[in-house]
Amino acid sequence: MTLSALCSTATTMPPLPLAALPVGTESQLVIAPMLIVLVAAVASLLLGRWPRARIGVSLAGGAAYAVAVAAIDWYVVLAPGAPGIVTYQVGDWVAPVGITLVVDGLSAFMLTMVAVLGIASLVFSTRVLPEIDRRSYYFPLFHFLALGVTGAFLTGDLFNLFVWFEVMLMASYIFVAYYGGPQHTRAAFWYVSLNLLASAVFLLGVGGVYAVTGTLNMADLSRRLADPAAFGIEPEAALGLYALLLSVFAIKAGLVPFQFWIPTAYRAAPPQISALLAGATKKVGIYAIIRLSFTVFADAPIAVDLSIPGTGIGIVGDSPLVFVGAALFVMAAASILVGGIGAVGRNSIEGVLAYSSIGQVGFIAIPVAIAATTASAELRHLALVAALVYALNHTLAKGLLFLAVGAVRSATGTSRLADLGGLAERSPMLAIPFFIASLSLVGIPPLSGFFGKFLVFDSAARAEAAPVVVLLLVGSLLTIAYATRVWNRSFWGNRTPAVENATTDGVQLAVLAVLAAAIVLVGVGFEPVYEFADAAANAAVDADAYVEAVDPADASELEMPDDGAGNETENGGGH
Repeated sequence: MTLSALCSTATTMPPLPLAALPVGTESQLVIAPMLIVLVAAVASLLLGRWPRARIGVSLAGGAAYAVAVAAIDWYVVLAPGAPGIVTYQVGDWVAPVGITLVVDGLSAFMLTMVAVLGIASLVFSTRVLPEIDRRSYYFPLFHFLALGVTGAFLTGDLFNLFVWFEVMLMASYIFVAYYGGPQHTRAAFWYVSLNLLASAVFLLGVGGVYAVTGTLNMADLSRRLADPAAFGIEPEAALGLYALLLSVFAIKAGLVPFQFWIPTAYRAAPPQISALLAGATKKVGIYAIIRLSFTVFADAPIAVDLSIPGTGIGIVGDSPLVFVGAALFVMAAASILVGGIGAVGRNSIEGVLAYSSIGQVGFIAIPVAIAATTASAELRHLALVAALVYALNHTLAKGLLFLAVGAVRSATGTSRLADLGGLAERSPMLAIPFFIASLSLVGIPPLSGFFGKFLVFDSAARAEAAPVVVLLLVGSLLTIAYATRVWNRSFWGNRTPAVENATTDGVQLAVLAVLAAAIVLVGVGFEPVYEFADAAANAAVDADAYVEAVDPADASELEMPDDGAGNETENGGGH
C-alpha cells in the first residue's frame, strides 16, 4: 500500500459542533490573525519605556495569533462540515472592486507554520535580548514582520500581495542590519538593493497584469484568463508578465540564481530572526508561486512550444504551467546542488544552515515543478502534497536549528565550528533537539522529514523522471554530509574552552525541546497532517471553488455605495 493510499484512511479529530460558532463568525476569523498581530505591534511600540510590559504584550499577542490560526484551521478547513474556504470583504466592498481576504486550505496550512515557528522565535527572543534591546524596536518590528507574512497569505489580489511583501521586507531590512557591524551593514546593503529591484519588477508586473486583464483580483483574474477571448485579453502577454512575477517570487524563495543574498543575510540577522526568515518568510515566495500558478494562471489557454538550445529538449503544452514547471525544474536543480555543496564547506553553524536553506528550498520546488508539468490530476495533487509536507518539515527543522545556533552562541559566545566540540556531553538538552532536527532534515523515519522526503521521491518516481530522482539522491547525500560534519565538529569530540565554560538557558532549551517534540509528533501522528496537506493541495488546484467563494462580478455591474447624500461614490477599492 502506498503512503498516499494509507493516509487516505486518516482519522480525524473528535468533532466539535460548528453550531458552537456563531453564524458568520467564520468570515470574522479571516481577519482575526491580522488584527491581532497589528494590535500587538502597535501596543508593543507604545510600551517602549516599559520593557517588561512590552514583552508581556508581545507574548500575549503571539499566543492569541496562534489561537486564531488554530480556530481557522479547525472551523474553516478540518472540522466536519467546514466550508473549506471563507472570504472577508474589507469595508463591505465586494470583489473585484474592493480588497478581499481569503482563507482556504492552502493559506491556512501556511499560516499554521508561521504561528508555530513565530511563537517559538518570540519566546526565544525574550531570553537572548539584552535589556537595551528590549527597549528598542525589536518586538514591534517582529510583529510587523509577522503582519506582512500573514497579509501575503490572506490577500486575494495581486496589488495587496505586493503591499504585504513590502511590509514584510521593511521589517526584515532592519533585522538584517540589527547588530550594526560592518558585515551586517554590508549584508543589509545587498539584501535591500536586491529586494528593491525585485519590488520594482513586482510593481511593473502588477501594473502590466492590470493593463492586460483589467483586474488584479485573483479570482477575477482566474475567470478572465480561462476565457481570454470574452474579455479581450492577449494570454501570451499575461504569460510574459507572469514570468516577471515568477522571478520575483523566486528571489523571495531564495532559488538559484537569485540566492546570493541568503548566506550573508541569514548570518547577519539574529538567529531567532534567521529562523523566521528561513522557516516562514521564504515560504511566502513558494506560496505565491503555487497560488498564482495553479489557482490563477493554470486554465489560461496558452500554447507553449519552447526548445532548449543544444539539448534537444522541447517544452510543449497548452497551459502556462508547462513554462512554470520548466523554469522551476532548472532553478530547483541548481538550488539543490549550489546549496548542498556550499553548505559542506562552511566554517560556522549558521553558515552551513544558510546554504542548506538554499538546497532545501530546491526540494520544495521540485514537486511543484512536477505538479506543473504533469497531465495527471492525481500526480499533480500528490506532488503538491509533497511540496507542502516538505515545507512544513523545513519550517520545523530549520527553525529549530537556527534557534539552536542562538542557544549555542548564548552558551559559548561563538558558533564557529573550529571553536566548538563536546557540546553533546556538556549540554545533552541542547544536543538532543539539534540531533532530532538534523535527522529530520536528512529524512530519517519516523520524523516529519521522512514523510516529506518520501513524498518528494514518490512524486519524481511516478513522473518517471529518472534524472530528477538522481538529483534528489545527490541532494540527500549532500544533506547527510553537511549535517554529519556539523554534528561531529560541534557536538562530538573534545570540549573546547568555549564549551567547557558554557552556560545554557532553561527557557531556550525548553523552546528547542518543544519544536523537537513537534517534529516527532508530526512524524508519529502523520495522518492528520497528511489530511491537512491534502486539503491545502485541493485548495490550490480548485480554481472554480476559489472563484465561486470570492464571487467576482464585472466592475460595471457593481452598485457603488451611497455617500450619504444620495450620490454614488467612485470606486474606492484596493486597486
